[in-house]
Amino acid sequence: MIVLIDRCLEFHPSYARGWFLSGALRVDAGQPDIAIEHVERSLRLSRRNRLGAHYSVMGTAHLFRRRFEDAAPLLLIAIQEHPRHPFPYWLLASCYAHMGLLGEARGIVERLRAITPCLIPTATPYRNPEHRELLLSGLRLAAGEAV
Repeated sequence: MIVLIDRCLEFHPSYARGWFLSGALRVDAGQPDIAIEHVERSLRLSRRNRLGAHYSVMGTAHLFRRRFEDAAPLLLIAIQEHPRHPFPYWLLASCYAHMGLLGEARGIVERLRAITPCLIPTATPYRNPEHRELLLSGLRLAAGEAV
């Protein structure tokens, strides 16, 4: 998919949606720095987009880079724009837990319970095992499970 989106962007470098999709694919592939660059480029090209998905991808990338203070506000915006989507809740709860903000992390887990019974996903799209474990260890901590 990354090869295809890269070819598309070679032919259409001003395609904002393409840069966003490239960023989303890059974060899943374990390339958080490139993901941030591509999503930021998408935002520069089209300010009319809804920002929730963009901020969710950038928040995920910052989480994986262990820049928790940068990730949290982006994930809060993603939750505001998509309050029924569990992914930003999982990410934010993990982020808060890694920041040592267990009260906030558990508050996010409680909000997540209203959306889905799945507090800790059994599968994630993230190919980098360190990124998956970072997300899941934070979620286990936020949910009060032994890490």
